[in-house]
Amino acid sequence: MSVMTQASDVLRQQDPQMADVLEGERQRQAGTLQLIAAENFTSSAVLAALGSTLANKYAEGYPGARHHGGCEYADLAERIAVERATALFGTEHANVQPHSGSAAVLAAYAALLRPGDTVLAMGLPYGGHLTHGSPANFSGRWFDFVGYGVDAESGLIDYVQVQELARTHRPKAIVCGSISYPRHPEYSAFREIADEVGAYLIADAAHPIGLVAGGAAPSPVPYADIVCATTHKVLRGPRGGMILCGAEFAERIDRAVFPFTQGGAQMHTIAAKAVAFGEAAGPAFASYAHRVVANARTLADALAAAGFAVTTGGTDTHLITADPAPLGIDGPTARGRLAAAGIVLDTCALPYGDQRGIRLGTAAVTTQGMGEQEMGRISALFTAALHGEAAKTRAEVNELALGFPPYGAQ
Repeated sequence: MSVMTQASDVLRQQDPQMADVLEGERQRQAGTLQLIAAENFTSSAVLAALGSTLANKYAEGYPGARHHGGCEYADLAERIAVERATALFGTEHANVQPHSGSAAVLAAYAALLRPGDTVLAMGLPYGGHLTHGSPANFSGRWFDFVGYGVDAESGLIDYVQVQELARTHRPKAIVCGSISYPRHPEYSAFREIADEVGAYLIADAAHPIGLVAGGAAPSPVPYADIVCATTHKVLRGPRGGMILCGAEFAERIDRAVFPFTQGGAQMHTIAAKAVAFGEAAGPAFASYAHRVVANARTLADALAAAGFAVTTGGTDTHLITADPAPLGIDGPTARGRLAAAGIVLDTCALPYGDQRGIRLGTAAVTTQGMGEQEMGRISALFTAALHGEAAKTRAEVNELALGFPPYGAQ
């Protein structure tokens, strides 16, 4: 009997209403195609850690310096997580307490900046995150953000523009990273620009960090002063964040996380992060990470052949952004039709225009065991769904998804 089945049985007896909700979500995940670029399926071991008795433990502070008693096993769990993270990413220090990627970025800003400082980051219309200067977010309210973009024809980052903006605005920090840029940033170029203007370099590697762990993407660690990341997405851990940095920034980062921006650590989540780091250190995960990229490239090519305008002409990562306008449909309408057919993905901003496209990723379907052959089938299902064949397509989507159960037959 699996951990999930045992937990479901207990919940069914105690709270059948909530058990129905969770069972409905399990069936939704198992019977539809999960193509949201920021989502994945954790292992059963990660889920077991999330549901462990460490969920009961209050542990403000850090190992050996807690504000609560009884933390001997909490300390051990966090030390293991930190040791595994530093080894996995080749960094001198890791803080595994951030509750999310946004919390990690907030702590990085708190460690390096003061309100009113100028920050250069990818503009939101080109794929920048909310924490990269959105007026609705703390970043846009507390700091003076300047946005860089991409080349109008290629869709690639314009490093000449980045350099010119840095020289003009003399930012205190430069942020490289985005939520919808499908190519690898040139971290060395960002480092040179930051050094020229005396800026800190912050890498927001929330999306590619799992590929970095598996050796399928270049690492920002040798170039950035601070690396912020999530532990879900391609890394396949629990929902949460982490920060990587050198020894010179370790104390500032730790204080920025606790007590400045967060209270007690979520010890069950930290234990689950440790499990995920351990899994990512093995050869099976490296193989997985490379399959994720191969699947994304195959799917991007297939979508382009089907008439989508794939931004940058393809992908180097797990994610794809595309404009369905050549098919006579906009991004939000495409997402709705695809959702009706059981294909789950997001919309995203497209460079140099007010229209929105679609953003998708191959991390979850690759975890399920799908390969390049299935990517071709998924592209065909896209086309059918967008041509109004929702009912027929949904049956085919359900058949495909059920053939690759994320947690085995249940």
